[in-house]
Amino acid sequence: MKSSRLVSILLLLQTRGRMTAARLAEELEVSVRTVYRDMEALGAAGVPLYGDAGHAGGYRLLDGYRTRLTGLTADEAEALFLAGVPGPAAELGLGPLLAAAELKVRAALPAPADRISARFHLDAPGWYTDADETPFLPAVAGAVWNNRVLKVRYRRWREPTDVERRLEPYGLVLKAGRWYVVAGPGPRTFRVDQILELLPCDEEFERPPDFDLVAHWTAYQRDFLARLHRDEAEVRLAPGRTLPRARTLGTEPDGWTRAVVPIESVDHAHGEFLRLGADVEVLRPAALRAMIARTVRELAEKYGNFAADGGH
Repeated sequence: MKSSRLVSILLLLQTRGRMTAARLAEELEVSVRTVYRDMEALGAAGVPLYGDAGHAGGYRLLDGYRTRLTGLTADEAEALFLAGVPGPAAELGLGPLLAAAELKVRAALPAPADRISARFHLDAPGWYTDADETPFLPAVAGAVWNNRVLKVRYRRWREPTDVERRLEPYGLVLKAGRWYVVAGPGPRTFRVDQILELLPCDEEFERPPDFDLVAHWTAYQRDFLARLHRDEAEVRLAPGRTLPRARTLGTEPDGWTRAVVPIESVDHAHGEFLRLGADVEVLRPAALRAMIARTVRELAEKYGNFAADGGH
């Protein structure tokens, strides 16, 4: 509909700045001629926009103009980005803002769309673990929003464990129920639950204009797994059994698959492969195969004695 398209044009210009008619047409999936007509309609309605000709031209809104069609305040709009994860929003101190934003959005939605929250739910934390205590999370989030330097006392895994750090927080990431702050210089990644003390600091920093939080986190995870899985094991997998990051070598006549799997260490892989029971046979490294064989013999001896005693 034309009215919704006009609103989309306003929001695009408000969030992205100058845009050409061709770019707007591509975003809205309409013709350039339609964009020209829409711009005339917006101008006639009193929207302060203007267009520049030439290679660097395009349409833009008058500086300082912002539409209030959404009815959302800036703080509510920030909270709305977390609408699918109310638990983390509350941890960040955005619970009341989220509720206000959700109410406005619900009022604007047609009745069938109101069923979304009843049919979709995101539960971020993993199984079998309690959520980490993150008392400083709201303060860290505030520093992220406002480009404020953080001075913290932080606990790391190696000696000396307790250290003081000056952080320029670029962004927060929630991964499997655990919060991480990505901060400069570096940037480097810190667990928020390992912050022991937050020291007062009013210093501001300038966020790198080319920093991309999603791209950085994706690269960080890839590098972390590469550092973590420095060895590999060759295994046979039962029909239908698969393993993450396994590289298949081929299927054997009995239907079992031969594959190579990255592992962190022999000790760690020992426990992981035992969980798969008889669905996996480790071929190499020899030390891992011998360790699993020894554990299987010990289990057989214990359960054999249990059966011999009549289950007592």
